[in-house]
Amino acid sequence: MNLTGKERVRRAMMSGFQKGSELPDRVPVFCQLAVGHYFLRSGLDPFDIWLRSEGFAEALVRLARRYRFDGILVNLPGRDPEIDRHVERIERGEGEDRVLWKDGSQTVLPHDDNPYHVPASGERPVPDLESIDPEKLHYVEPWDVTSISYPYTWGFEAEPRRSSDFFPGHHSKTLEIALRKAGSDLSVHSEVFSPFSQLLELLGYEKALLAIHDDPGKIHACLERLTAGAIDLARRQGACGPDALLISSAFAGAGFISRRHYEEFVLPYERRLIRELRASCPDLPVYTHTCGRIGDRLDLMLETGTLGIDTLDPPPLGTVDLADAKRVLEGRAFIKGNLDPVNTLLRGTPEAVREAAAGRLRIGLPDGGYILSSACSVPPATPPRNLEVLAEVAAQEGRYPPDPESPS
Repeated sequence: MNLTGKERVRRAMMSGFQKGSELPDRVPVFCQLAVGHYFLRSGLDPFDIWLRSEGFAEALVRLARRYRFDGILVNLPGRDPEIDRHVERIERGEGEDRVLWKDGSQTVLPHDDNPYHVPASGERPVPDLESIDPEKLHYVEPWDVTSISYPYTWGFEAEPRRSSDFFPGHHSKTLEIALRKAGSDLSVHSEVFSPFSQLLELLGYEKALLAIHDDPGKIHACLERLTAGAIDLARRQGACGPDALLISSAFAGAGFISRRHYEEFVLPYERRLIRELRASCPDLPVYTHTCGRIGDRLDLMLETGTLGIDTLDPPPLGTVDLADAKRVLEGRAFIKGNLDPVNTLLRGTPEAVREAAAGRLRIGLPDGGYILSSACSVPPATPPRNLEVLAEVAAQEGRYPPDPESPS
């Protein structure tokens, strides 16, 4: 029995949290790639990848098929189909390109790293918590074309949108195109930023972390509004028909906040987001991405109602021992990750990658519920051969024995 990537990932996810679910034919392979890796390896122009819905969707599918991944994560929003009308000119350089916009701002496109936007003033004005009216918040999109603003405006739009009509019509376009390109072969996942992540992106990390001590009441008011926006977006994405939805909660690990602060500022809002989404999209698996040191809070992450946990960074990047995570989460959530993206995938040899991946499979494979993946995103300069090895190892050492009760 050889399944498609879509069905393979589906069975792996379901077997993690639903007793009696069918196992896949083998452990799926599914890594998130850094944007810079798409720039370097997809053969597409960085401008098209970053600023066109069609370009990023094509890059996702093209490299997934090259590396024989079983799924893709659509983690950029759709772009304005008329973005070119804002372009003054494009300057091509040795290691980066620059898009000069008609409003005087520019977007820097390194050929091997994340792009960044430079406002006409030279730097983004970061609001203080005192200046924010929570009622004017809905959602903060860190990957919008232009810098994050308050009150929030999309791209080059001049006026903030009402909560009732907040997301532009093209916002889900990349997801829609990726679903079409992936067909029945690949599992397609969408992404929504957690309320706490949105808050840190809006205020800046230092200001936000200080504010949870200085004015927790107002922080809670902001998180309430950002949760409503995340629910709005999650429902819109769910209506497009993805195979799963990822909540990006990168700043909820011990490197940023304590367990106590997680319980107060992360857990109740992610729980509400997941509860509302599962009520409106009951067949859509929802899982959580949190980087770094999360070994001390896997139990709290489960209390959000999440059905899976992504990254599981091993030492030295994080604190997760895969065998421990398997014991804590077995039967309650699927797990994805634990392969060191820096010391193994970026810096290691193909033989070292093969050995590390086989070690992950020996722990993660039994009874299902595991997806072989890098712990966090694959660094831009990672050798393609190191990524190609993953599917080879999964095919050789990640197979499940056939179910004797299944028809041959």
